[in-house]
Amino acid sequence: MRMKRIIGLGLFLVYMGGAKAQGGLADVDGTTLQLNTITTAVPFLIINPETRGGGMGDVGVATSADANSLHWNVAKYAFIEEKTGVSISHTPWLRALVPDISLSYLTGYYKIDRMSAAALSIRYFSLGNIQFTDQFGNNTIQFTPNEFALNAGYSRKLADRLSGGLSAKFITSNLTGGQTVGGANSRPGRSIAVDLGVYYENNDVVMFDKDFTVAWGLAISNLGAKISYTNNTDRDFLPMNLRLGPRVTYDINDYNQISFSVDLNKYLVPSPPKYAIDPDAPGQVILFDDEDNPIISSGLNPDRPVPSAVFTSFYDAPGYGSYNDAGQWEPIAAGRFREEINEVSLGVGMEYWYAQQFAFRMGYFTEHFSKGNRKFLTLGAGLKLNVFGLDFSYLISTYNVRQNQGAQSPLANTLRFTLSFDLAEAAKVDEE
Repeated sequence: MRMKRIIGLGLFLVYMGGAKAQGGLADVDGTTLQLNTITTAVPFLIINPETRGGGMGDVGVATSADANSLHWNVAKYAFIEEKTGVSISHTPWLRALVPDISLSYLTGYYKIDRMSAAALSIRYFSLGNIQFTDQFGNNTIQFTPNEFALNAGYSRKLADRLSGGLSAKFITSNLTGGQTVGGANSRPGRSIAVDLGVYYENNDVVMFDKDFTVAWGLAISNLGAKISYTNNTDRDFLPMNLRLGPRVTYDINDYNQISFSVDLNKYLVPSPPKYAIDPDAPGQVILFDDEDNPIISSGLNPDRPVPSAVFTSFYDAPGYGSYNDAGQWEPIAAGRFREEINEVSLGVGMEYWYAQQFAFRMGYFTEHFSKGNRKFLTLGAGLKLNVFGLDFSYLISTYNVRQNQGAQSPLANTLRFTLSFDLAEAAKVDEE
């Protein structure tokens, strides 16, 4: 069991961005593409912690407002109908490998008036109990690596159909318990970040003599300072992310309603560049300049300030291509543009409600091969009563097993749940 836990931690550290791997080739549509996955620190911030969106292909930037909107788009709270509510979610992680890695999420909101609302959430990621050892294999300490984020947000209507929102979060990531790693003293990583959101909803649209609701949302998440786990100058980006997309809801009749949503996601962090290599050395030996910095052949230096990284993330991809005889990276025609487009992942989802009490959901998420190749189908269901609601979701990986493209999702074949409460309605029941 100890080895399984260590492997689980190793997988998570790789997912965190501890390994900046760029190797690997794949032939797609007759073009050889180099893997160039974008990695960041504290990726638990970008993991969907709740099951409504989890059953719809991980979409939520423009879905109707609910208690968990703080993760997707804080601006949606201004349109929420209930006065106050809370929600708790639990997501097992790497369940096929170890039994005690999980993500827990608690969130609540309060509708201040018809124009504004406030929300608060707590997110906790536990990697289970790990036995640490020294360089000689001797046991040192047992520790439970964990990550934690506290988020507070405010949303306000800017017009009858438009709202904006802002939230601030405190982040702490303690993965080593202060152990010496690679000869350096480690410490918990800490940072602060903000989320920004805009949401539009029009429920008076008539098309084909039928009533529709049209909505769209835009959110920028985890915009904040870099994080470090040691006392040296190495600092990693937070998973800054741009999410946008529309929703269309069709009221079939008084009892039946169906919605379709789309989310587009783009990391606002540097794309790994391609470095010049020694053409006479076996393998890809990177060349360094006189100041011991790796020589960049294509792309931009990833070590740049956060504001610069956000804006340049739209055009800093080194491009698909190959190394020439001089050890320089040569992108193919339109290779840079093609790689930038492939950095956008796509989620689509459907939600059906009967009498606003029973829900069925399904969705699909896809990501380009060279950017991680996450591909999965999701299913979900929901039950909503006067006081409480219960939602489930289930994820099925659809990556290409035959061609060994991609990796099994840590959430594959895992059942997740969310329990929510309408506190205002519960108070009415108590009064009666």
